[in-house]
Amino acid sequence: MLTRKWSLTILLVCALVFAVGAAAMAKSAIFWTAPNPSQEVFWHEMAKRFMAENPEYNIQILPMAEAPSSEATILTAIAGGTAPAASENIFIGFGAELVQSQALVPLDTMPGWDELIAARKMEEAIKGWVFPDGHYYILPIYCNPILYGWRTDILAELGVDGIPETYEEIIEVGRLAKEQDMFLMIRPALVMPNWWERWFDFFTLYDAIRGDVPFITGSEITADEDAVLDVFQFYYDLAQEGLILTQEVPDPFQIGMSVWIELGPWTFPGWREQYPEMVYGETYTLTMPPIPEKHRTDAAGNTFADAKGLVLYAQAGQEEREAVWDFIRWVFSNPDHDLLWIETTALPPVRDDLADNPVFAAYLEAAPYLVPYAESLPLAVPPFTHSAFADIQTALGEEGLIPVVRLQKTPEQAWADAKAEINRILSR
Repeated sequence: MLTRKWSLTILLVCALVFAVGAAAMAKSAIFWTAPNPSQEVFWHEMAKRFMAENPEYNIQILPMAEAPSSEATILTAIAGGTAPAASENIFIGFGAELVQSQALVPLDTMPGWDELIAARKMEEAIKGWVFPDGHYYILPIYCNPILYGWRTDILAELGVDGIPETYEEIIEVGRLAKEQDMFLMIRPALVMPNWWERWFDFFTLYDAIRGDVPFITGSEITADEDAVLDVFQFYYDLAQEGLILTQEVPDPFQIGMSVWIELGPWTFPGWREQYPEMVYGETYTLTMPPIPEKHRTDAAGNTFADAKGLVLYAQAGQEEREAVWDFIRWVFSNPDHDLLWIETTALPPVRDDLADNPVFAAYLEAAPYLVPYAESLPLAVPPFTHSAFADIQTALGEEGLIPVVRLQKTPEQAWADAKAEINRILSR
C-alpha cells in the first residue's frame, strides 16, 4: 500500500508530466520586438491578452539585440539558424535584402491576408509595400510621414500672408528671413554622407513631385529625372543665395534662427518641457512638402514615409509560423489595439482611417500636432525596394546632393555623376 508521501510524489510527477506535455502541444512561437522599451511593453501586453483568450498558444516576446545593429542581429540569427518565427523593426530596404536571400515568407500567401488588410483599413497604404515579384513580405506597423514645420509667428513678423507651397514662394521667404539675419533652414545633415539622411532631404521633396514614380525598380533607375533635377536645382538656388546653413546650431527652429524645417512626429514630445512656447497652431504649423510652381497641377502630392513593419521568417517551422500569424492577425484586426500602440509608443499606426476613425479621436484631440501626420498617412511613400539601399543613397549624397549644396557641381552634372555611380552599384 502506498504511503501518503509517495502518493503526493506520484501526483506531483504526473502533474509535471502533464504540464510539460501541454506545453509541448501548445501552439508556440517566438516574436522579436524592436530594441525599444515602449514597443516591448506593447507586445508583451498583446501576447498576455491573446494567450488569455487563447490558452492553447504560447507566444514568447523577446527584444532583439541592437548591438551592433538590429539588422546585424537578424542576419546573424538567420546565419546561425536561430531566427524567430517573426519580428518587427523591418524597413522595406532591409526587407529587400532578406527577400534576396530567401529568408522571408510572402505574407500574402498566408491565410486571411486580404481580410487583415481590410480589417486594419490599410488598402491604400499597403500599395507602396509590394515587392517587384508582386508579393508582400512586410506588414507595415507604423509610419512616420515627414512634414515641414513653419514658424508662423515669424512669418507674420516678416509680413508673409499664408504658408509657402512652392519652391519659388519659399525662396522669397528665405530672402526676407536673410534680411533679418535669419536663415530659411539650418540643416548640417545636408552635407553629411550618412545614407539615411537622403530620406529626409531628397526623397521627401522628390516624392512630393513624383512619389508615384519609383526611384529604383528592380535593378534599374526609374526615377523621373526632371523631378530629380528640380530637387537638386532647388537646393542649389537656396545655397547660392545663402538662405541655408549647414553648420551645427542647437535647435535653430525652436529658438527662431530659422523658419523652415523637416519634422517627424517623434519630435514634439521633447518640446513640451524644453520649449513650451512652441504651440501648434500658434507659433508653428505643419505642411506637406513643397513643389515647383510648374507642378502645381500635376504633382503626385506625396511625402516620404519613415516606416517599419513585421515579417515572418522562412527558417521557422510551419507550426511556429502559423501560430505567430494567428497572433499577428488578432493584434491588427482590432483598432483598439492600434490605439494602445500609439498611446504606448507615440508612433502612428499604418491605417488609412487614422485621422477620422472615432477610436483615435480623443488621442488626436489631445495631440493636435499629430493630426496632419494622420491625414498624410495614405500619401506617405516608403523607401525604394533594393538590397543595396545604403550604397545607392550614399552615392546619391556624395556624388549628387552634397556637391550641389556646396556649389561644387551644377544640378545636371551632379545627377549625371550620381546616376553613373548608382548604375555601377546596380550592375554588380
